[in-house]
Amino acid sequence: MEAKQKILTAVDFSELTDKVLDAASNLAQKFGAELRLVYVVEEMTPYAWVSVPNISFDVMELEMDKSAAARLRKLVLEKLPSSLSCSTDVRKGNPAKEIVDCARINGDSLIVMGTHGYRGMEKVLLGSVANKVLQSAPCPVLVVR
Repeated sequence: MEAKQKILTAVDFSELTDKVLDAASNLAQKFGAELRLVYVVEEMTPYAWVSVPNISFDVMELEMDKSAAARLRKLVLEKLPSSLSCSTDVRKGNPAKEIVDCARINGDSLIVMGTHGYRGMEKVLLGSVANKVLQSAPCPVLVVR
């Protein structure tokens, strides 16, 4: 018996999110795959030296997690067909590492994600989550531009 295909769809709530969801949804429908939307909240620990009056980093991280989970649920309800088998996952940490780890742990067949298309010095200075995922993913990666 063949295992059900699983597509990890990394979203960042940018202007590319709709295109990424369209590509992932079309593939999931075509191949009868399960779809999982993943958003990674970057940890606030590196910014602990910044002082924000009356707000703790723990509270901020918790609010970011809750907000991301709500936004993912909204995407599922508003942008994906109800017939599609879909789940959501909010992770915390380095986006590229978390996406790759998530795909590896869950045995995903494909990662679908967007890229901002940084070029030249921007790419050198900022790096690219998509590029880092491409270099270490345990499965094929479809990058939507």
